[in-house]
Parts: sequence; structure tokens; C-alpha cells
Amino acid sequence: MSQHLSEQETIRRDKLKHLQQAGIEPYPAAAFPVSHFSEDIRQHFTEDNAADYKDVTVAGRIMTLMDKGKVFFIKLQDSQGIIQVYLRRDDICPGEDKSFFDNLVKHGLDLGDFLGAKGFVFITRTGEITVHAQSITLLAKSLKPLPVVKRDDEGNVYDAVTDPEFKYRQRYADMVVSPEIRQVFLQRTKLVNTIREFLNNQGAVEVDTPVLQAIPGGATARPFITHHNALDVPMYMRIANELYLKRLIVGGFDWVYEFSRNFRNEGMDRTHNPEFTILEWYTAYKDYFWMMEITEQLLERVALALHGTTAVPLGDKVIDYKAPFKRITIFEAILEHTGIDISGMDEQALRDTCKQLHIPTEASMGKGKLIDEIFGATSEHKFIQPTFIIDYPVEMSPLTKKHRSKPGLVERFELMVNGKELANAYSELNDPIDQRERFEEQVKLMERGDDEAMFIDYDFLRALEYGMPPTSGIGIGIDRLCMFMLNQLSIQDVLLFPMMRPEKFED
Repeated sequence: MSQHLSEQETIRRDKLKHLQQAGIEPYPAAAFPVSHFSEDIRQHFTEDNAADYKDVTVAGRIMTLMDKGKVFFIKLQDSQGIIQVYLRRDDICPGEDKSFFDNLVKHGLDLGDFLGAKGFVFITRTGEITVHAQSITLLAKSLKPLPVVKRDDEGNVYDAVTDPEFKYRQRYADMVVSPEIRQVFLQRTKLVNTIREFLNNQGAVEVDTPVLQAIPGGATARPFITHHNALDVPMYMRIANELYLKRLIVGGFDWVYEFSRNFRNEGMDRTHNPEFTILEWYTAYKDYFWMMEITEQLLERVALALHGTTAVPLGDKVIDYKAPFKRITIFEAILEHTGIDISGMDEQALRDTCKQLHIPTEASMGKGKLIDEIFGATSEHKFIQPTFIIDYPVEMSPLTKKHRSKPGLVERFELMVNGKELANAYSELNDPIDQRERFEEQVKLMERGDDEAMFIDYDFLRALEYGMPPTSGIGIGIDRLCMFMLNQLSIQDVLLFPMMRPEKFED
């Protein structure tokens, strides 16, 4: 593949050749042990403890390069922040031969290069904590210039990189010039670790289940299809891990959970990505009432761990995760926002209601899909503060236990936050005969053209026939939870490498 180089890229390649001709290795193989990081030095160095910082080794990427002739001031950025490095020609090259300094520092370095420095820490006349380098090592030459981000004297950005094509395709470069983006992903890791610690302390067991599946079960969604060459059979990327986790409850585990990568062959927008992370857990001898309470406890814990308060900013709103959350049935929610009671309607009446509300429908939609469309179009976006939408129609929930006191409904909730579904949970269906009938109803929907309807999973039915205890399960969208907890309004901003149309390169 040929390269069309900019003027700056050509200059950098010329510098690369110059360094090589001068005998300076631009990509050395030897390790460069770092003794101190920028933030450690900036936080702890004082003139009183200067003796403890007489021999430090730092390394990072050059973010500014100030040429004062025989003296250079360099700002190095490492994983913690930025530290200033002072380079004096006579210190780096104490003898008569100054060629190394000239070849490397004056004629070889660029912004973005990785540099290592050994020396001592001092405070400049302007009051800046600085490493006075006594030796330096080029660790990696940068051949492509970094984008420019402008900041004021306090470090606040006033001219950021805003092009989404660049930000999401070249995340690696965007994080270099905008370290605050990297902080979002460090916070994401803290969020996941907080959840994992919470579940482990409750006695839950983390497990792994298959990503490649013969039957895409556990959710109503369009799967990605692939092919297993050795077995010569079609395979599906998992859309959910529910049925495998419930097999483990059958097998004797009391509480299992998994952070799983799921794949749904559907559209992309600010809250959906075809590849996403979901947390699912299943707990024996529990029901959906218990699940609502434990979910409240978990989200409170996460908010406090990240923010020290349950009141979390999200755009121009503040979302409060303080328990208890509001609870309302799906029929009550629709009635509240439309004035229409759909609880006793058959399929045709639901279609007529959709037409009245100007909601598009398709012939493949059964009662469950029609109710879901009505709720999504009229009510879902109205629930900003955490709210449990409970007691769904049986047609919407093929894996859920029938309601103990409300005929035609199931024991299910969806947790709404900021007008979007964050979690979906049930009292799990453990009657194998009822489950088989529900699967058969899904097949009828598939025959009508519903490409999100569930397949019959005969092995799962066999597992249920061995007996599964009363169980409650939940799925929580981790990417969406990160959006809500980290004040990000687009799912692309909490994914390191979001899905994008393949980039075209010129040959």
C-alpha cells in the first residue's frame, strides 16, 4: 500500500533517517525501567525531601518542546499526567563532543516522540517541579503529528478535537491529546470492579459461557450468523447468555453472573452498538421483588463509589440512584401518558390503537411487539429518574414466570433511567411444559416474518425437565450504565473502539 505523506510526515521521516545515520536507535529493544511517574512527583516532591528525588527515571510522550539553544524544556506525558524535563547540553554531553545532543534533541525530536530521562527533581524559578535530566534515551520516534488541542493556563480545553470520524476511528491519538477521555475508561473499569466486588461479596460466582452458539437464545433479537468449517454447521454470535446461565442453576449453582460480550445484528445510534457488554446474573430461590431491591442496592453502591453521592449529573439533568425507585406497571405507564387503557385489548384493538397514535406497525407483529411499540413511542422516554416498569403481558416475555396473582401477566420488570431501558429482569420460568408452549408461540411469530423471535432450544427444555428451582435473573447493559454514571450522552464515548463503517484506504 502506497502512502501519501503530508509535509510534516515527510519531515519526520527525514529526521528518522538522520537519527539512524547518526547511530541513534529510534526504536530500541532494551527495557527502560521507570522509577517515578509524573503525578507521584508533582504530589509528593518538596524542597525538604529533595534528597529522596536525586535519582529518578521518568518516561513519556513529548507534548511540548521549547528550544532555548543549549537548553531545552520538554513536557513529558505519562499515564498519570505531565512532568517538565529540563535538558542542558553540557549535562547530556559533558565532554567536548556535543553531537549526540545536537543530533537527537536539536535535530531529531518531535512532538509525540517517546523519551526517557534520568536525573534529579528541582523547582524552577517560576515554581514548576521539574526533572533536571542528566541522560536521555529516545524510546520511540513518532512519524505522524498529533492533532492540536488548545488549552488555557489552567489546562481547560477551549479548542478540542470534535470530528467524530477522527475521535472514534483513531481513539489512540485522541486519548493522547485529550487525557480526560482516558479517565472515562478508567472510571468504567472502576464501575465494573465495583459491581464485581458487590456480587462476589454476596456469594455470587463469576462464570463464562459460549459466545458461538448453535441456537441464539435468551432474547428477542436478530443475530449475526457465521459458519463453523470443521463441523460444517451454521453458528450464531450470542445475543444473550441467559439460557446457559440458567443451565448452571439447574446444575446446582445458587448464584452465577457473567460480564458477556453480546452481538445483535441491528441498527446503531447514540444508545446502541451491535457489539455490547451486558451483565447477567441468576439467583436461585429468589423472585423479581427481591431482584428490584438488590438492583437498587447495587446502583446506589456504584454511584457512591464513583461520585461519593447517589445524585449523578447526566447532561442537563441529575439522576438520583437513592433507593427505593418508583414502581409502575406497563399498562399504568401507557395509561398515564396516553389516557388509553390497553390492558384488555386483543391484537386487532392494539393495531387500531397504534394507528390512532400514529405508530407504524408490521404484519409480523403480535400482541407483545405491538404493546412494546406503544410503550416505546408514548411512555418510555418520560421516565428520567430510575423507575421499575413491572408486570408485562405474557406475550412480551417468553422466558418469564406467569404472575402469581394477575392472569395474563408475568413477573418481569424493566428499569428505566433517563428515558432508556437499563435493566431487564424476571422471576424465571421454570415450568418446562409452559416453556415449550412459549417457544412454540415464538416459532409462530417467526413464521409470520418476525426475525427477532426466539428459536426453540431443545437442550434448554431438557435441562428444565431435570428441574430448576425458583430463580430470578437480570440483565444490565454495562455500556448504557457507563453512559449514565459517567455523564456521557453517546454510547460511542464509553466504548474504546465503537463499531463504524469499514474505513477505505487508498492503494
